[in-house]
Amino acid sequence: MKEIIFDWAFAWSLMPELMGALGITVIATVLGMALAMVLGLFWAVLRRSKNPVMYWFSTTVVEFFRSTPLLVQIYFLFYVLPDVGFRLSPLQTGVLALGIHYSAYLAEVYRAGIDSVPRGQWEAATALNLGKFHTFRSIIFPQALPPIIPAMGNYLIAMFKDTPMLSAITVLELLQTAKIMGAESFRYIEPLTLVGMLFLILSLISARMIRFLEKRYVQ
Repeated sequence: MKEIIFDWAFAWSLMPELMGALGITVIATVLGMALAMVLGLFWAVLRRSKNPVMYWFSTTVVEFFRSTPLLVQIYFLFYVLPDVGFRLSPLQTGVLALGIHYSAYLAEVYRAGIDSVPRGQWEAATALNLGKFHTFRSIIFPQALPPIIPAMGNYLIAMFKDTPMLSAITVLELLQTAKIMGAESFRYIEPLTLVGMLFLILSLISARMIRFLEKRYVQ
């Protein structure tokens, strides 16, 4: 049986290129999460609308993206959108796919947070003759946000770990770069081990940030 030896010198030589790929992974995650947070709030607000068309539309969108695989959505956006004249780079497509997919989950998180605000808060704002937008922005949303921070943090970490799927559309993120390195050198243990360590480190950092936000805002 061939002995497996981890070559630290070789591993160290891979770090510059892996760190560049890590930057792509982080960018895709941060931009995807930002998009998901905005769209998720949009879907959540529409689902509270008394307009049946808006309610039906938002519910359909949320259920569709929650019920179909992320990889299928990535392929669809990358290969179908150009046929209708909407062209994006692989990274832009990946960010869009991550954002839309996770917005469906965050919509439910937002909905739960908004529903947790006592109805008396809405009634008090109405009694003070405050507009719906001002009421939501200044009274309801600030109270709904703290309870949903843990769930949003979990989805951030989940999105970070889903970025390797973007390699399916040629995005040279962390894992895809490591696979290319392994194919070129015929050594996979070093690049894949480093990838696992980098994912672990960033996941732990993200978890610490989430716990800090919980202590800061969750009472």
